[in-house]
Amino acid sequence: MCLGIPGRIVKIDDASRKLATVDVAGVKRQINIACIVNDAHPIDACVGDWVLVHVGFAMARIDEQQAEETLRILKELGEAQEQLEAMRLSAAG
Repeated sequence: MCLGIPGRIVKIDDASRKLATVDVAGVKRQINIACIVNDAHPIDACVGDWVLVHVGFAMARIDEQQAEETLRILKELGEAQEQLEAMRLSAAG
């Protein structure tokens, strides 16, 4: 299964190499944006875009509402995973 994490492009680091910095829930990382640029949407237009990030690549542009909903779901899944782990640990004792 492949999971894309929403992030917002905050700056272009190297236009020739198609590298940008993305903010994913407060964590900034450098990613490759080659998959989301074209003649209609050049590199300069990417700052401020919400994207799905997978293994260091922006795989697709998404709108802010999609990003917020995906982040909400991921947070809920993380909380559910923590609860399941706590239950597993309490049953093991």
